[in-house]
Amino acid sequence: MKHISVRQLKKMIDDAAPCQIIDIREMHEVDSGMIPNGIHLPMAEVLDHLNELPRSIPVVVYCKSGSRAAAIVHVLRKEKGLTNVLHLEGGIQAWASEINPKTNVY
Repeated sequence: MKHISVRQLKKMIDDAAPCQIIDIREMHEVDSGMIPNGIHLPMAEVLDHLNELPRSIPVVVYCKSGSRAAAIVHVLRKEKGLTNVLHLEGGIQAWASEINPKTNVY
């Protein structure tokens, strides 16, 4: 599985590098805040929107701590053949800890 650290993602955001950031947490978790430039797509709906995921830029998937995102990234890479999908190590908890302590983590 391909991973990306929160520091690498922050650099991509700061550099305005093309990427799609997907928060797969549930709505009540997302209400507390998201990583900038991200979209919300609950884990249960990701496969329903498979044809909408970009294929030519990195797609970074995250959840609260990383376990749900790791499961979805595994399915997308191994079963669906999306080689551009990356798992954000540590999820939004790592983002709050290392990048933005003001991020409210549910």
